[in-house]
Amino acid sequence: MTLALFGRTMKPTGQSVCRAGYVGNMTQSVTALPTRSEVTAARIIAAARRLFVANNYADVTTDKIARASEVTKGGLYHHFASKEQLYVSLMLDDLDRKRRLFEQAVDAPGTCRERLGMLTRDFLELSDEERELTRLVRRDINTFTGDERDRLVRAYQRALPEQVEAIIRDGIRDGELAPGDARILSWSFVALVEVVIGPYADRVFRSIGARLDHVLGLFFDGAAATSTGGHA
Repeated sequence: MTLALFGRTMKPTGQSVCRAGYVGNMTQSVTALPTRSEVTAARIIAAARRLFVANNYADVTTDKIARASEVTKGGLYHHFASKEQLYVSLMLDDLDRKRRLFEQAVDAPGTCRERLGMLTRDFLELSDEERELTRLVRRDINTFTGDERDRLVRAYQRALPEQVEAIIRDGIRDGELAPGDARILSWSFVALVEVVIGPYADRVFRSIGARLDHVLGLFFDGAAATSTGGHA
């Protein structure tokens, strides 16, 4: 039997170990501190994330990334062959983590409205940087071609629109939503969520709950005034 440690493989010795008051047989799992190389790579990725969110893709250079992460350019290239590889790597990792987060709402019990509310709240509770990262794919996608472009598009679709679409399909099937194209409706819903993010929305909505109520109310109930009497 082998044990995976941060991408490396280690064979258990079967010997007892004592760490922080724990004594046991090392045959099930081992926790190891990250190596210096892994710490450096994580620092590079964190710096690159901040730079890509704050600047246009073309304005972020490897020199800027190296300075922000406090490594030499040689150290940067030791971990990532190019700016493009670094961008694609961090975006694919981020989108995969978001896919797993939003899948919880897809798999949860409840109505379509409740599950869309859960997914939207999870998104709105992300940090500003995390939310902006999700939108970078659409901003920067034309920078890439071929397989890299296809991988980024596919990762974005799996992370957000397809999750929303799956819940909406259930809503149509169960009669909670009127029949319609689930994919178009999912894009419409994502657009509604994006409207409640930004400086102007921050002045209008004072809480995540207020943003959530606006999105769900507009999507499910519409913007028409509620009629209290007959039509003239």
